[in-house]
Amino acid sequence: MTATTPQQARDATNQHYELPPELFALYLDQRLKYSSGLYDAEHTDLDDAQTNKLRFVARELGLRGGERLLDIGCGWGSLLLFMAQEYDCRVTGVTPSGPQADFIRARAEEIGVSELVTLVPGAFTGVEVPGPFDAVTMLGSIVHMPDRTDVLRKVRGLLRRNGSLYVSESCFRDHETYREFSRRPGTVHVTDGIFGFADMVPASVLVEAMEAAGFSLAGLTDLTAHYHRTIEQWEERVHARRERVEEVAPGMSEPLVRYLQTANAGWGYTTKHYAFTAVKSRMGPTEVR
Repeated sequence: MTATTPQQARDATNQHYELPPELFALYLDQRLKYSSGLYDAEHTDLDDAQTNKLRFVARELGLRGGERLLDIGCGWGSLLLFMAQEYDCRVTGVTPSGPQADFIRARAEEIGVSELVTLVPGAFTGVEVPGPFDAVTMLGSIVHMPDRTDVLRKVRGLLRRNGSLYVSESCFRDHETYREFSRRPGTVHVTDGIFGFADMVPASVLVEAMEAAGFSLAGLTDLTAHYHRTIEQWEERVHARRERVEEVAPGMSEPLVRYLQTANAGWGYTTKHYAFTAVKSRMGPTEVR
């Protein structure tokens, strides 16, 4: 990958995530959640699928209400705001994007949860975050961090004993597939051209990093089919609003469609999308819940 240090990765990645929120509103759901939904029926729409996914995350973490939660790489705040509003959680988000932070603050004020929401500007590797937390979430963010084991060690240090970690990430199927496909033009368009920096390592690499950081793996869920359907709906929306996409971000419609089509072409063949849950315990997952 072209970016090899945390600072380089952050700077490169911000080129995508600091595009206008109006662009993302044209093809994401109403919460601007930029990751896989969860479809529980044939005709589930995008908004319901993303709400389903947020409730799934809450269940995986064992949230009951009132917990302290840290979201690393919090995007446009969909998870933060949902957990504050629906579970009365005290939430902290870390984001290197100024526009995203401004958007989240405004939205938190609008829905009346400002007192529950704290934002820490900057890259997670370079900021101080006041813990401890009951739970930490990383939805599609560790892919942008080249020092994944160090990141997870820092996460573990911020969790209380038996605290829970949720990570969802896109991964290559195995090491052979990673070596063969990670530098092909289509992959590079997504990882470097769109995201600036992203390294979709095999799932086994993420599990190894979690264990090396001191976590015990508690669960693994294959969400590949759900992400495929999510991206199908994103692409449909881009096509339907292509002229507006060009107005908001000139020249972006073609690379955006190419990114979505490339991502969807790989699911199940070269890439998978998994949800991992882990516990701050060497004794295993039975101590939590």
